[in-house]
Amino acid sequence: MSVFQNKDGKPVLLAMVKAIQDNKAYLGEVDGLIGDGDHGMNMNKGFSLFEKRFADTDFTFTEGLDELGNILFAEIGGSMGPIYGTIFMDSAEAGEDLEEIDVQQLHDMLAAGLEGLQGIVEAQVGDKTLVDTLSPAVDALKAAADAGKPLPEALEDMKAAAQAGKESTKDMVAKYGRSSRLGERSRGVLDAGATSCCIILTAMADAIAAQL
Repeated sequence: MSVFQNKDGKPVLLAMVKAIQDNKAYLGEVDGLIGDGDHGMNMNKGFSLFEKRFADTDFTFTEGLDELGNILFAEIGGSMGPIYGTIFMDSAEAGEDLEEIDVQQLHDMLAAGLEGLQGIVEAQVGDKTLVDTLSPAVDALKAAADAGKPLPEALEDMKAAAQAGKESTKDMVAKYGRSSRLGERSRGVLDAGATSCCIILTAMADAIAAQL
């Protein structure tokens, strides 16, 4: 199939939660190399709060994204809460009226999340942030939609672009956040936000594919 049913979103959100929980320690290690080391802990807190509150509730993909975004925005603190909160809530708003989500519509949702993010931070591709993961993933979906690719193939393209974007941050100098104070010393290490974004997008893509 080349469409994902919005109503089938609960397993996708729970897969995203599990991916963050499983990588809590790893994200802390990545962040600790040039940041303050709390990225895994904060992300795990927010995603686990979502799971605790909604595990026994039915919700659509867009409803789940909105609720997760609200929790991250309001309750986990640090800079990444508002960043991920904005991405998820703006993505959800862009798709809230959809019953079926195809490649173009998934692109439009994530593109809205990226646009919302860039409305609150000035980071661009190349600045060693999660934009380096999210922006190529969005571009990959657009290219897949333009080429008429089926959704499973588009999701693989999105994952590959996210992975390549994440890896690209290793060679960059940080421009934002605490690690930006390190200048050249921030080179040679992955960005924690780019890493968590890749984990989230990969889990999302795999779980959507499993519903097709």
